This record gives sequence, structure tokens and C-alpha cells, in this order.
Amino acid sequence: MIHTIPNIKNTDSGNFFLLAGPCVVESRDNVFQIAEKIIEITNKLKIPYIFKASYRKANRSRKDSFTGIGDMEALLLLKEVKEKFGVPIVTDIHTAEEASLAAEFVDVLQIPAFLCRQTDLLEAAAKTGKVVNIKKGQFLAPGAMQFAAQKVIECGNSNVMLTERGTTFGYQDLLIDFRGIPEMKTFGYPVILDITHSLQQPNQTSGVTGGRPDLIETIAKAGIAVGCDGLFIETHPDPANAKSDGANMLKLDHLENLLTKLVMLRQTVNKL
Repeated sequence: MIHTIPNIKNTDSGNFFLLAGPCVVESRDNVFQIAEKIIEITNKLKIPYIFKASYRKANRSRKDSFTGIGDMEALLLLKEVKEKFGVPIVTDIHTAEEASLAAEFVDVLQIPAFLCRQTDLLEAAAKTGKVVNIKKGQFLAPGAMQFAAQKVIECGNSNVMLTERGTTFGYQDLLIDFRGIPEMKTFGYPVILDITHSLQQPNQTSGVTGGRPDLIETIAKAGIAVGCDGLFIETHPDPANAKSDGANMLKLDHLENLLTKLVMLRQTVNKL
């Protein structure tokens, strides 16, 4: 039996749920523009929604890459989004010490893929009582994620989600093994497909990660077809000028059309 996810509206809609927003908090105007547009769309389509933005980016290829506007300033903006729009918030944490800090402002603590085996980080997130979304490492088999989830469960927190975000393929690409989604679903937790990060092309010679946003719709449809419970999409009004992960983000203006198609597909899948 899949555990419920606290604080998400429209859970009886039969739809997938959505984690979406910018990669990182860039500014108040940017965050509010994106949140307002996505909430308008998800309310129309009855998609349960969690606003996503990292308050700080710790995993960066180059020293001069943008990491954030300041931890407290970003966390306060996320809290403001939550209070103004009434939606839950998800953000990344990178160290055990960050767990209790971020938990004061958000509803879901996200464990980055590279850190999914860090026991102290998982336990610290679990002890906050918040939902813990664990991204599958690019180096891990889907079956190994049961052990990451168990670390959270053994701390007395059953609010766990697992996210597929691609597997390393060579040095500069990722692939998605869609067999992993039904496999991870057997563990009893909601399984999310991180569409945009799965389309990254890391380790470029420029030191800036590339991507294949032209495949977002294809990957999203495949994820719905194999039964993922939720989708993760990073989106921005102007991906070319986004301060992080612009190469693989969905242009905000394209989101409604994509989600409309995915809702129709989910309705079809539900009838099978």
C-alpha cells in the first residue's frame, strides 16, 4: 500500500501529483511568477501540486556557478509562497545540519541523488517528521533504494517518496531504465519521475551541464505509461537565462500544454 503524502490538495483526482518550479530561488519576482502560473494550471487540471525550488545549490561543476541568493532569504521566500498560495514546498538539503533549518520552512525535504546513501543526512531528515523525497543515485540500481528508504523508516518516519532521475551512461549522458519505476513501487512508497534532470548531459567541457529539453514530453509520457505516481519538472520563463540547469528545463509557457496531454494519458492508463 502506498503511503499518503501530507498537505497535498486534490489527492482524490486520480491524477499524478507534480513537483515543479525553478531549479533554484533566483529572486522574489521569479519565484512568484512561476508559482502563480503553475498553481493556475494545476488547479485547472486538478493536479496535486508541490512547489519546488532549491534554496541553495551545493552541487555545481564550476566555482563561479550561481549557488543562491542567501539561505535565509531564499527560505523565507519559500515560506512566503507557501503562505500566499497554500501549497506545500519541497527543497533540497545537503548536510544533516541543514535538515532542521529547512524543516522550519518547507514540507518536503529532498535528498539529492549524489547523497542518497548518506546515512546521517537521511536520518536527520527523517527526524524532522517531514516528508523525505530521496532521489535515486545515478550510480544505483532501483532495488538498492529500499535500503535508503529503510533508513528513514527506522527513524519512525513513514513519509517517504522515491525519485528516478536517470542513470549514468558513459561520461556525458544519462538514460532512464523504466523497469525501475514499477520495481521501486513494490516497496510501497510513491515513486516520482524527475523528467528534466533525467535529460541532463553532465560533464561538458564548458563546465556547464547540457540537456535535451526536446525530449521532455516523450519521457513524461513514458513515465505516466509505466505508472509513476508523481512527476518532477523544473520550469522557468526563460530557460536560456536561468541561473541553474537552464539547458534541461521546460519553458514555463509550454507547461500547460504538456500537463494537459499527460492528464489525458493518465486517464487512459487508469482505465486499463
